[in-house]
Amino acid sequence: MKSHRGRITNKKAFRVAARRYLQVRAEELKNLEEKRAALVEEMEGILNKAQEEERAFEESEQARFDEIEKEINAIDKTIEAKERARNLGNPGGKKKEDGENDDLTVEERAFVDYVRGTLTNERAANLTYADNGAVIPSSIVNKIIEKVVEICPIYSMADRYNIGGTINIPYYDEETSSIKMAYADEFTELTSTSGTFKSISLGGFLAGALTLISKKLINNSNFDVLNKIIQYMAKAISVFIEHECLIGTTGKAEGLTNVTRGITAAAADKVKADELIDVQESIPDIYQSGAVWIMNKATRTAIRKLKHSDGNYLLNRDVSARWGYTLLGKDVYCSDAMPKMAAKATAVYYGDFSGLAVKVAEDANIEVLREKYATQHAVGVVAWMEIDTKVEDSQKIAKLTMASA
Repeated sequence: MKSHRGRITNKKAFRVAARRYLQVRAEELKNLEEKRAALVEEMEGILNKAQEEERAFEESEQARFDEIEKEINAIDKTIEAKERARNLGNPGGKKKEDGENDDLTVEERAFVDYVRGTLTNERAANLTYADNGAVIPSSIVNKIIEKVVEICPIYSMADRYNIGGTINIPYYDEETSSIKMAYADEFTELTSTSGTFKSISLGGFLAGALTLISKKLINNSNFDVLNKIIQYMAKAISVFIEHECLIGTTGKAEGLTNVTRGITAAAADKVKADELIDVQESIPDIYQSGAVWIMNKATRTAIRKLKHSDGNYLLNRDVSARWGYTLLGKDVYCSDAMPKMAAKATAVYYGDFSGLAVKVAEDANIEVLREKYATQHAVGVVAWMEIDTKVEDSQKIAKLTMASA
């Protein structure tokens, strides 16, 4: 038994030593990657200076440039050797691609390395390059869009179509006519009544979002490059999409601009409780279950001061509500894209926002601009997509428009 326990102890000690060895090697690898990134930055600085002054390299500059290139090549070979050794040391021969984050896929790790400027030849094979050398990893774009859905309520509530090209969406219109049943006599012709099938067309308007990330942060081994890029880009895209859904742009996406249901307030700078009730009642009961209010925070502040005839406030704090407030029993969402109460402004929307159609093309892509912003000591990340949005079902959404001045 003693020898058996000794073997167990030795195995545990071996595993601890092995883990420690891998941790040391991972730290050495990070140091090499940071050193390489600094050398690449120095090389870009020499090149940019000569380009800005519209001249050829000076002799000392050329010598330093060549010296840096040799150092980078040596580091690349060392990194590649260390990675091979580390991968061979994994149990079962499993290849360990990720140094900083073991949850990253091969493509995601390659993308992070590209942004950092430490991409090895082996990982370069996992990326796709555009004509200008930009990297386009579709899996990361999908994560950005998923994040947009998470942080942009109007987009998450809308009826989303993730396809390219122009699409026509049919809907049954009973606003002007509908199928009706009536009493009739024998041998008397029935009068035909029916609704009408109509459609809306969603095209594709090109839009881009650009964010700059400091190279100083990127070169910091503790900086989570991938998640920060997803966070920054998702925020920029969600702000844009929310504005287009609610306000739209002339000649581009319509958003909610063509909502027809609702009322006009009696004043240009304030609302009444009865007016909010009228807006809510303009939506058929069948669509009330998923309805919410959307307004600017300044409008919510004004409505918070309104009271029922019994003296109770109309709008209440509610910890169970999605955004912390309820108005006439429905959740209230505040958006900076919504206008404040002013003459002729649409200050409040109410309804089930699945009545809004939003199309974002599946072939959205992301590009990394490493050279363009080198003089700003930054890396640019730009996301491109096609988008269009307009009202799909006018019965589901109503608005409160302020009076003329």
